[in-house]
Amino acid sequence: MGSVVVVPLIPLTALLLFLTFTTTVQSCPPSELAALLAIKASLHETQDGVFNSWTGNDCCHGWFGVACDQNSHQVATISLRANAVYATMEKPRRPGYMSGHISPEICKLTRLFHLSITDWKGISGEIPRCLTSLSFLRIIDLTGNQISGTLPADIGKLKELTILGAADNRITGAIPPSLIAVTGLVHLDLRNNQISGPIPYGLGRLQDLSRALLSGNKISGPIPSSISRMSRLADLDLSKNQLSGPIPESLGRMAVLATLKLDENKLSGSVPGSLLVSGISDLNLSYNYLEGYIPDAFGARSYFTSLELSHNNLKGPIPKSISSASYIGYVDLSHNHLCGPIPNYGGLENMDESSFAYNDCLCGKPLKAC
Repeated sequence: MGSVVVVPLIPLTALLLFLTFTTTVQSCPPSELAALLAIKASLHETQDGVFNSWTGNDCCHGWFGVACDQNSHQVATISLRANAVYATMEKPRRPGYMSGHISPEICKLTRLFHLSITDWKGISGEIPRCLTSLSFLRIIDLTGNQISGTLPADIGKLKELTILGAADNRITGAIPPSLIAVTGLVHLDLRNNQISGPIPYGLGRLQDLSRALLSGNKISGPIPSSISRMSRLADLDLSKNQLSGPIPESLGRMAVLATLKLDENKLSGSVPGSLLVSGISDLNLSYNYLEGYIPDAFGARSYFTSLELSHNNLKGPIPKSISSASYIGYVDLSHNHLCGPIPNYGGLENMDESSFAYNDCLCGKPLKAC
């Protein structure tokens, strides 16, 4: 007769404790569940059904746009992008719309790493000041809403931040000086707001920044020369502001700068010759108060997909050295006071007449013969 194995009975209370512990570990903490529900209550969607999945007690599984840290099971990501929702709908091009505001309860998500609430068009209110207490934040993207108020003054506390996007909103006030303390920032996009005041002088401390997009605001004052110390900056767009003073010559000596847009400002002085022999391929200095001659500085390193100097007070001839440029895909020198023959360079001859119109006395192809 076989032996009988006696399995000790597990007390009912111990079993219940075990099951409770297991469930708690696999789901988000009650405090974070409550914070998410407060966020849901403060945002009102029309028909996309983003929050239909925000039900039950486990926000770490099956909640649209929410992801949790695998170890702590705390909320690490909130990503509510209107365009991402479009892709799941029958009509992928249907515009999304969500109103309401971002609840300050979001600051109770102490392990939040990634926050994206973008392109909903109707979300208003201010950026919660307490976001700067979330030390793990690396990504903030609130693009494409109607958010107002100012950027948090102490945003410099977010030492881990790499992406700050708040374009296409109604943000006012100045760029916080503390921003220069976020030395790991890689992408800064504040386009199309109502930001005023100067560019922080020490912005050059952001050595990892690769894109600085500040166009379509009311930013005034000079362009800080410290920007030229950004060794990784590839895209600088300061267009459609109220910047004044000269263009720093040092911008043309930046290692990887490829796009420089300074159009529609109040910049004065001359065109720095360094910009014409740099690695910049998309250069727009139009609609300013630049004067003097176009520098006779073009050379083999001059490679422009677009070169725009229109609507300034430039005078004299188009420099002959432009014929030595490696490539010029598009040029616009219109609305200046240029005079003399257009250099014999195929790239210029193939341009439309409008590229040279409204000057004092330019001649030669594509204009009338000299």
